[in-house]
Amino acid sequence: MAVFKSTGTGQAHPGKDVAATFKAGERIFDEGDLGTEMFIIQEGEVHITKKLGNEIRVLTRLEKGDFFGEMALIESAPRSADAIAHSDVRLLGINGSRFDEMIRKNPEIAIRIIRKYSHRLREANSLLEEFAKTPIHPEEAGGQDPDRLGTVARQRKYRLVDVASGNAFYLAAGNVSTIGRADPVTGIRPDIDLTHVDTNRSVSRRHAKIVLQEDGYAVLEEVGTLNGTCVNDEKIQTGVPVPIKDGDSVKIGLVDMKVILE
Repeated sequence: MAVFKSTGTGQAHPGKDVAATFKAGERIFDEGDLGTEMFIIQEGEVHITKKLGNEIRVLTRLEKGDFFGEMALIESAPRSADAIAHSDVRLLGINGSRFDEMIRKNPEIAIRIIRKYSHRLREANSLLEEFAKTPIHPEEAGGQDPDRLGTVARQRKYRLVDVASGNAFYLAAGNVSTIGRADPVTGIRPDIDLTHVDTNRSVSRRHAKIVLQEDGYAVLEEVGTLNGTCVNDEKIQTGVPVPIKDGDSVKIGLVDMKVILE
């Protein structure tokens, strides 16, 4: 079974992860093709496109570290869109048995895929809104109204400060700030990226988030976090928002942070 379509220059090796290259403009797969593998981009840019009416629309632009094609692999269904090499690209192909092995050995991969789906769903909602020229209610889109409660916060530099290095990490302009480490597989980068101060790699990719509520800010630990989160030396429960105020201490894994809400 070939892992890549014959349009690419890569050679197939059944049963193994396979690297292959495609020139700019080459099609990696077409809508309706049988999906027997997913791909991780090692170099270059890939566009996922779909014909809507008489137009070809770019649904998403993917770069190094992003993955695609997993929907057809998981569902054993035909491809739902086209994948085209926007530039010269190098891809790693992963077949079903290899993917199953990866999930069994590292369940966090499944969580990261779910998070990627959530991210893509939000992008799709925005795209549908653009196509229809009809606003989608924030709650229906699974998001928050960016103007709700956030005006004052965007005008002030609320932040977390790493106690060891003194580095400041500013909260995002909206009402939710994600905390963790950059994920080269999914391409997701948290708002507060602790990669460079987490020398022990104790912080999960998506570790926690700070949310703006009606009565102020709170820390919320993400599902799948391995090394815990503490507020003022008290370990918090996953999924339960814990209020924070100026001067509080927050421990993300082994990284000690101070809350500045001045």
